[in-house]
Amino acid sequence: MTSINTNNGAMVALKTLKSINSNLGATQSEIATGKKVSSSKDNAAVWAISKVMESDASSFQGISDSLSLGESTVAVARQASETVTDLLTKMKDKIVSAQGENVDKAKIQTDIDALTSQISSVVGAAQFNGLNLLDGSTATTSVLSSLNRDSSGTVSTATISISGVDFSQGSYTAVDVFSGSTAGSSTDGDSLAITLDKSTGTGDMIIDASSMALGDKISVSVGGKTASYTMTQDDLDSADPNNNVAFGLKNAIDKLGVSDLTVDFDGATSGTLNFTNGGTSDLSVTAQYKNADAGDLALLSTIDVTSDAATALDNISTLIATAVDATAAFGSMESRIQSQSSFISDLSSTMKSGIGTLTDANMEEASARLQALQTQQQLGIQALSIANQAPSSIMSLFR
Repeated sequence: MTSINTNNGAMVALKTLKSINSNLGATQSEIATGKKVSSSKDNAAVWAISKVMESDASSFQGISDSLSLGESTVAVARQASETVTDLLTKMKDKIVSAQGENVDKAKIQTDIDALTSQISSVVGAAQFNGLNLLDGSTATTSVLSSLNRDSSGTVSTATISISGVDFSQGSYTAVDVFSGSTAGSSTDGDSLAITLDKSTGTGDMIIDASSMALGDKISVSVGGKTASYTMTQDDLDSADPNNNVAFGLKNAIDKLGVSDLTVDFDGATSGTLNFTNGGTSDLSVTAQYKNADAGDLALLSTIDVTSDAATALDNISTLIATAVDATAAFGSMESRIQSQSSFISDLSSTMKSGIGTLTDANMEEASARLQALQTQQQLGIQALSIANQAPSSIMSLFR
């Protein structure tokens, strides 16, 4: 039946053409924007995921900048620390040459003093953007290293902690503890009080550790050999830190193997060491401890080959070990930051690739679909035209 009121063929053709035009519009939008999901109306779930990932990927650029800054700061400290190590090694060569008798120790000491000044200059200049990891002004600093998001969407940051060192020199105070029958005493305003009692001919060194801080150190030089003890957290937490420090120092002195010297630990008297010279000649025992301004290179102030070349050699070996440890630590930290920076760069690239997989249009597929839809559109228009002409055929019935 043909009706002039209801053209079912035209309605079907029109519906089909509308669908084709809608798909054609979507395909043209993909080609124009390069994205199959360019707004939330295209695919709300995928759009939301992509936006969260895009914000994280953008944040990683800031993290990368932070890591670059931290890497540069540590690199400066490492280079300066290596230079300090080289200068200390040159100083050791000078001190070794001063061990002989037929040398001009005064001129050697002049060279040593020049190297000491150069070390101070290097430490002072070892800063990047105002941050110096060598001069003791920075105990620790943190570098932003990562952005973490858990399954619930909670975001947190991670940091890499960088420890500085104190390569400032400051000074040590030397106290004559036991030299024949001579006694001496001194009080250190920073951390230690040393009192000497020679009434019996035996030296009693009493260490007041109650005001010592973590890392404070006392050194004892015996016959050109040096033993030292550094305050630990266990010492600070103990009921009697005096005894802990005294006992630790005694063990260090005993390992020196100095003949004719006996060091007894008196547990009944808190923090007391009794030095006894069992030989016929005087045996010099000298304690050195940090003053308030002393850094890890404070022993430089005690190096004097004109008076005691043997002790100077022992002290410079200690300083070189300190510098080497610090340099190795900076090198390891720089390598760690470099690895993290490389990881963040790769992670950012991977995230951007993942976002593209979710939202980018397949241009080859879109091109083929566009041509097919354009053909369908032309056919749809032709079908609608044919359907619209169908009622006009009824006129032939009335001729």
